[in-house]
Amino acid sequence: MDTDYKVVVNDEEQYSIWPAAKENAAGWRDEGTQGSKEVCLAHIQEVWTDLRPRSLRERMSR
Repeated sequence: MDTDYKVVVNDEEQYSIWPAAKENAAGWRDEGTQGSKEVCLAHIQEVWTDLRPRSLRERMSR
């Protein structure tokens, strides 16, 4: 049986995958992408190009 996954993101704009059937861990929300593990990981690789947390990016841009 293949597990369906979803892409989740936290307040620092860090991405991860989570089993679609499970409730998100505290502090994480659905990003909108769902599918196989490979599909979700490929999406994260495409959209998460700056791995620095949001708070660090904001501090460095001042």
